[in-house]
Amino acid sequence: MSDPAWVPQSCTLPTEERPLRVAEWDALFAERLTSLSRPQPLRLRLDLADGQGVEDRVRDLVQRESGCCSFFTFTTTPGPHLIRLDISVDRAHEAVLDALAARTAAAREQR
Repeated sequence: MSDPAWVPQSCTLPTEERPLRVAEWDALFAERLTSLSRPQPLRLRLDLADGQGVEDRVRDLVQRESGCCSFFTFTTTPGPHLIRLDISVDRAHEAVLDALAARTAAAREQR
């Protein structure tokens, strides 16, 4: 999963910036992910442990990711002690969500 080939061509983030963005997501997942589930084939649900600045960090990443990968739909829901992040895609990008789910699980295991 270190190969950026799983990133679809519809992503407009410059190629040289992609490893940095992936590292930001990986760090967030490694530090904060408490659970992940796939309630629907086209939706990934992540629960992230809350803490000082975490919600702002998540919202910043979501905003930047939405700017380059418009096929993602992010819903951020803060709750007691956690931030829920739902990530949805259309059918054409299901493989991207599969790759993201695998990457998220791997980052969590790095703890």
